[in-house]
Amino acid sequence: MENVILVIHLILALSLIGVVLLQRSEGGGLGIGGGGGGVMSARGAATALGKLTWVLAIAFIGTSIALTIVAARTSEDSSVIDRLGSEEAPVDEDSGPSLPGGDGLLPPSSEEPLTPPRAD
Repeated sequence: MENVILVIHLILALSLIGVVLLQRSEGGGLGIGGGGGGVMSARGAATALGKLTWVLAIAFIGTSIALTIVAARTSEDSSVIDRLGSEEAPVDEDSGPSLPGGDGLLPPSSEEPLTPPRAD
């Protein structure tokens, strides 16, 4: 169920991006200098792309809420820390976690001073 809602959510997101990019720009960015009208005028509300944008946005918010509810039901008071330590990687208490050796992380040691290469 969660995968179905997630696929619908992704399709809605891509559709919403496409519809917004198809709309005609009405002037300055962030509504500055847009002139009279806007979304609340009769002309702005009557466009098909404007109505489609609202429908897609409402559906996107609905699927977001549905995904949140499904995720809350599947977690059921379990902590991420509880899930990490239970079955994934058993750690031997005597030796501790295995770490890479420190010798491979250091630069090679030599007694000669480092000089830049000569341009011959």
